[in-house]
Amino acid sequence: MKKVILSADSTCDLNEELKAKYDVNYYPYHINVDGVEYLDNVTITADEIYQAYWDRKVLPKTSAINVAEYMDYFKKWTDEGYEVVHLCLGGALSSSYQNCALAAEELGGVYAIDSCNLSTGIGHLVVEAGELIKQGLEAREIAERIADMRGKVHSSFILDTLEFMKAGGRCSQVTAFAASILNLKPSIIVDNTSGAMTVGKKYRGDLGKVLCKYAQEKLAEYNNIKTDRIFITHSGIEDEYVDMVREVVKKNLPFKEVHVTKASCTISCHCGPRTLGILFMTE
Repeated sequence: MKKVILSADSTCDLNEELKAKYDVNYYPYHINVDGVEYLDNVTITADEIYQAYWDRKVLPKTSAINVAEYMDYFKKWTDEGYEVVHLCLGGALSSSYQNCALAAEELGGVYAIDSCNLSTGIGHLVVEAGELIKQGLEAREIAERIADMRGKVHSSFILDTLEFMKAGGRCSQVTAFAASILNLKPSIIVDNTSGAMTVGKKYRGDLGKVLCKYAQEKLAEYNNIKTDRIFITHSGIEDEYVDMVREVVKKNLPFKEVHVTKASCTISCHCGPRTLGILFMTE
């Protein structure tokens, strides 16, 4: 049986503990700030991106991983006779999956999976793949099983500000202004059949109270939540808000693992600072 390499786009947002536990390899997205190209969370951080925007109104641009990059990245393993299971950012959000699939077809031995998700929504699938690798399954079967799990991943976030959405042309100036005046905090829901993002419930009021209410309502929305693990993922937020949400999670369900992670630059630069979400799976 061939050794299986586990890999993912940097947008899966796992923490160092989980990356080490499952021997996860990352490939970073490109971030362009004011004409200078960086690698996501390698040569630039989300905080530096925010600072560039506040200081100079420079909005970062992200670009997909291209076919040649994927081929060079995978080739070091396929040349050694290994197989690779690689999870990509949702196809509705980026052309990276399409590029990865082309590279996989050219090389052979690589199984590209459209996660139909983002951030630790992908992370859940990466961990599940890691568990299957530990069980000794072959790459093809792992890829098939992970594809079947995609509809069981539930990802959502609360946005504190629409400033970055407005700057990136993802919402109008009028919408952003109205949200600011009315103190609205919209929730963003990820469609786990494509990875597309839609606007969910709009909360109003203090961020702490909104985050607690949001977490409570999302956990009550399903009666078959898997309690293996849950992610609390944010784009840069004060610890007090993370602690509030963690308490809500612990009071509602006996999760074996509660992981707090920080979103990659690719995710953070679109949603802006103080965004936070809970991401979990159902049976």
